[in-house]
Amino acid sequence: MNKQIDTASDAVADIADGATVMLGGFGLCGIPENLIAALVRRGVKGLHTISNNMGVDGFGMGLLLEGGMIASHIGSYVGENKLLEKLVLEGGLRITLIPQGTLAERIRAGGAGIPAFYTPAGVGTVVAEGKEIREFDGRRYLLERALTADFALIKAWKGDRAGNLIYRKTARNFNPMMAAAARVTIAEVEEIVAPGEIDPDHVMTPGIYVNRVVEARPEKRIERRTVRRAE
Repeated sequence: MNKQIDTASDAVADIADGATVMLGGFGLCGIPENLIAALVRRGVKGLHTISNNMGVDGFGMGLLLEGGMIASHIGSYVGENKLLEKLVLEGGLRITLIPQGTLAERIRAGGAGIPAFYTPAGVGTVVAEGKEIREFDGRRYLLERALTADFALIKAWKGDRAGNLIYRKTARNFNPMMAAAARVTIAEVEEIVAPGEIDPDHVMTPGIYVNRVVEARPEKRIERRTVRRAE
């Protein structure tokens, strides 16, 4: 089955107002920046986003914020986006912060069909408020529910037209688990090849999880650069 879509705009054309959308990546690494830009051009509103980061001002998910497109966000790290801070303090955005490992496991569980699980992370903190707590072998655990989404926008290094994907380095963090946890998964890849050109042993996300693939070149930004003073 040929899952290749000609443009990023075509790939996200059916994402409607109010959709729940997972967005892959870790910092600025492995984010589906071209799919995000296409979604911004559509101007949909009221999105419920799930992502480890909220990007930075003026790029990636920061563009969704600037467009007033996000109604709520579930994530782990939000420290690089000044607009996000402003919106949260003013009550213009509902945000739920989750320990990073718990976020990853909630998404993985959603893809595996596991409705909930117990974890010690967050016990005795605000993270545990309103959640069931049980004791196992003398240790307290809180119940965390799985996360799923209507759409997952993910980024891979290489893919074939059948949707089989390979990631590079840190881009492997959240992208593969999100691919399995959404009703519709859309993958942005740097290179699309013919089926059979990827060694089956190298496939990291099988095509069964991917509905659409689009070829797009990333900017490959550096999130934070530190250099020595010239001597």
